[in-house]
Amino acid sequence: MIETERPSYDELVARHGAPVGVEEARDHWGSLVRAAGSGETTLITRERWEWAALVPLSAVAGVLSGLPVVSLSTARSKLGDLVRQAAEPYDDTPVLLTRHRTPVAALVGARRLLERPAPRRRTDADGLLSAGHTITLVRNAGERIVATAHDPGGNEVAAGWGRDAAEALRSLSAE
Repeated sequence: MIETERPSYDELVARHGAPVGVEEARDHWGSLVRAAGSGETTLITRERWEWAALVPLSAVAGVLSGLPVVSLSTARSKLGDLVRQAAEPYDDTPVLLTRHRTPVAALVGARRLLERPAPRRRTDADGLLSAGHTITLVRNAGERIVATAHDPGGNEVAAGWGRDAAEALRSLSAE
């Protein structure tokens, strides 16, 4: 059975902020895509009831191969159509957005985000250090930098990762 009732997006607005309209998203497309690459989600709406979300690749579950692919420039020009497509209740397939054929973000139906638990609480590296915690940075085998915060008793309280130390520290999330 196809769900025809429009969902309430109040919870998503509380998590990710108010949505931007398609035209505003086009005007700020580059910064929105960079924000998605840094782990942020942006809600985009078309005609008030069609909602999509520009999300980081880490928010796309499963294997990425086989998903529809659209270049960033094409996505910008066809954003209204892509939001409408993502908002359809019967098709919850993410659309990968690529730069030079490399996936950098995805566009998903906002109702998909309602099915997920609230994201882990972000922490501030300076705040952790001020509270007496320690943070270690290690390069893993996958060439990512992993940041791990421990309380004075040695218990892990937050972890994050990134392409460089700054990104790893910004991504620290409470366990």
